Amino acid sequence: MAGRNIETIYEEYERFIYHLCLKLTRNKDEAEDLMQDVWLKVVRNEKSLESVDHVKAWLTTICMNTFRDRYRKTVRRSQHVMEQPETLDVPILDLVPCAEPTADDLLERDDIRHIVQSKLDELDGIYRKTVLYFYVNQYSLNEIAELMKVSIGTVKSRLFRAKQRLKEMVLLDEQAEGYVTAG
Repeated sequence: MAGRNIETIYEEYERFIYHLCLKLTRNKDEAEDLMQDVWLKVVRNEKSLESVDHVKAWLTTICMNTFRDRYRKTVRRSQHVMEQPETLDVPILDLVPCAEPTADDLLERDDIRHIVQSKLDELDGIYRKTVLYFYVNQYSLNEIAELMKVSIGTVKSRLFRAKQRLKEMVLLDEQAEGYVTAG
């Protein structure tokens, strides 16, 4: 990550993070508040930037976690907890920034989400559970290691293998043909 600093990252990804915050909150003021929290966390975690290979993914994770934390606090404060959805339905593919999506884009996104979900259901239990803990429940690697009573290295290895296996299964799926390429 040599040559990258907070200022250049902010310049490069500020619009992406803002649009992601807007997509998550569906409210301009809340999006701006969320974005401020996200950049505050980025600044606080500047040292970990050195070990980040994929800045956009790292920023997206920080943004998603910050949003979930804020959402949970809001739910706890709400007097109408029963009316709150049990889980957030923020598919990974919704995080891809783009101009206003067309009907075809929305249908394709939905198809891909269903394909990935069905493949996730086909994964071996230990890999499926690891993926769900990390990507859906947003547990840290340490938390997953404790829950599964394994080392962090094992968790990382399982995540890597699970993603590889999912990719292979999606690429071999005839239904997915046309949505994905092997490249």
